[in-house]
Amino acid sequence: MGKRGNGEGSVWQRKNGTWAGLLTVGRDETGKLRRISFSGKSQREVLQKIAQARAEMRQGIFVEPSKLTVGEWLETWLREYKRPALRQEVYENYEMIIRVHLKPTLGGVLLQALRPEMVQHLYNEKAASGLSPATVRKIHQVLHGALKQAVRNQLVARNVSEATTLPKLRQTREVRALTLEEQERFLKALEGNRLATAFKVLLGTGLRRGELLALTWRDVDLANATLTVRQSLVRVKGKLLLQEPKTKTSRRTIPLPDDLVAELKAHKARQNQERLKAGPAYEDNNLVFANELGQPLDPRSFNRWFYEIRNKAGLPKDVNLHALRHTYATRLLERGVSLKVIQRLMGHSKFDVTADIYSHVAPELERQAVAILDDLFKKAKASS
Repeated sequence: MGKRGNGEGSVWQRKNGTWAGLLTVGRDETGKLRRISFSGKSQREVLQKIAQARAEMRQGIFVEPSKLTVGEWLETWLREYKRPALRQEVYENYEMIIRVHLKPTLGGVLLQALRPEMVQHLYNEKAASGLSPATVRKIHQVLHGALKQAVRNQLVARNVSEATTLPKLRQTREVRALTLEEQERFLKALEGNRLATAFKVLLGTGLRRGELLALTWRDVDLANATLTVRQSLVRVKGKLLLQEPKTKTSRRTIPLPDDLVAELKAHKARQNQERLKAGPAYEDNNLVFANELGQPLDPRSFNRWFYEIRNKAGLPKDVNLHALRHTYATRLLERGVSLKVIQRLMGHSKFDVTADIYSHVAPELERQAVAILDDLFKKAKASS
């Protein structure tokens, strides 16, 4: 075993001149003593390592040395801790981030050897390669979550990703809503279109595309003029699936304008005719908006149909499908509906999100409010 240090039975010098030591850290499941080893160039170095380990054990922060790599832990964390809790599309996004962005650079690093500067370098490299600040932050979110669990499992002493600096998010692009004149042109271009009612529902409810395409007739209460969001249509690995809303606030009930109730009644009647025409080939999924055989509409195809209508209406290229959702909120704001009510109707999880998105509308509304006060003063002056 080599020469031992004076009075130190657990520390000895190897034949090659280096020093080693053992520290008992407990017993295994069979009751056998469990020891960990330390090594160093000098006796003092090994003793310092043992003393530090003992101090950390007393403080409850000691982490046993391990050869577990960052890549191995990321896979374990994703499989054992995240998969049961994540929706399929989110799980696949996490898996992609780990496979494409984290493992190629950090996967081979020992988990306990991971340093803040390694993680910071990764973030900097990703930003320099052209990834958006939002994407770099998503990479951080995955790594930070995995390391947080590693701390809980006492695999590492601290979460090194907390010592990094993330790129600043770019200023949110101003949302594009249709003007009243553009809205009229769009509605005119819908005439005769099989899915005209679907686009009118977007304008009249502010639904997201997935929420609209997942609507079933049980979600629509024509008698009470309401619509309830209970699920969303998403594409996962090439397949269209119905899933629960992202957040609790996404599950909501929205009042329907009278004209939209009439539109939906007429649409239901036309759908019944399509069902009779298709006969046994019709798949009755009870969807409000489906193809001629009752099957779900492909979200990407729905986008293409929107662009055809947009071009027919002569609207600018910066008008996308999401503009219909923003138009709904903007029309409500223009008519004095509070941001808090709009937050609930839009299904935003936080009030700040609603306020940030529609802050550009506020200045004009404030000018209108002040104009009302001007009228009051003018009337008071005229009567004096």
